[in-house]
Amino acid sequence: MHTKFLPYLAVLGAVAFWGGSFAAMKLAVSAVGPWSVMWLRMLVALAVLAPVLKRLAPTQGRPGDWRLLAPMALCMPCGYFLLESYALTFTSSAQAGVVSATVPLLVAAGARLFLGERVSTGAMAGLTLSLLGVAWLTLAGSANEHAPAPLLGNLLELGAMICAAAYMLIAKQLSSRYNPWTLTALQTLVGAVFFVPGTWGLWTNGLEVWTPQLALSVAFLGACVTLGAFGLYNYAISRLEASRASAFINLVPVIAVLLGWLWLDEAMSFGQWLAAGLVFAGVGLSQGGLGLGRLRRLAAVRGA
Repeated sequence: MHTKFLPYLAVLGAVAFWGGSFAAMKLAVSAVGPWSVMWLRMLVALAVLAPVLKRLAPTQGRPGDWRLLAPMALCMPCGYFLLESYALTFTSSAQAGVVSATVPLLVAAGARLFLGERVSTGAMAGLTLSLLGVAWLTLAGSANEHAPAPLLGNLLELGAMICAAAYMLIAKQLSSRYNPWTLTALQTLVGAVFFVPGTWGLWTNGLEVWTPQLALSVAFLGACVTLGAFGLYNYAISRLEASRASAFINLVPVIAVLLGWLWLDEAMSFGQWLAAGLVFAGVGLSQGGLGLGRLRRLAAVRGA
């Protein structure tokens, strides 16, 4: 196979992992709880990183970088994964996946507010349209076995996306002097400490909850999503234009909805499908080329 296709395969692999994470998280948190899932996820990621951890020690940092590194790690993985884990106890993985489509637009708003980036009218219109779609998606749903409290769950997922956007904006400022894998290792270490209380949940749940499906989900989340997806995306953006690579992120909610339907038998009402279309339309509007090249480069740091 010609090497020019490898970056495209890598970015498709990354978004497939990210899209699949919603269904895997939904299954895992239902069995052992959010804190336990997140601690196990960090533990698996650290186990994979262990052979090369010493080589990832930061070497080009500055004395004051902790002012950026600390909030970055608190946003991702701590805040993001915590909010998303609890979100998936209240809403379906399909709905959470649709809400995740707002990330590039939240980055746009953050870049305008905190970094002084010029953001086009189209981008802001897209943000507004997508947020209206999220509101409609939530209000059009009713409580069921997959989404016992969709309003609360979708709001928590939106909070997780705000954490993700904040992380991207901070990581953008650090990416020029830190190896992306170094940042990933630092975040994983902080996350492993932050989610230590999850060990109590493992003790109280006992071994009877552990099925092959649960073990596979946890392994997938730790090795394939926390590390694999980031690594593949980093490889892709090192060989593709950032704007081209970041455009593939919009496939994440599509994959999340499809896997939620196929794997967990989740269903969305006709009104919710229309709302999802409104979210995607807002994303499409923001990606219409109205001065967003710089913004797309910011969004591409998700792979860091």
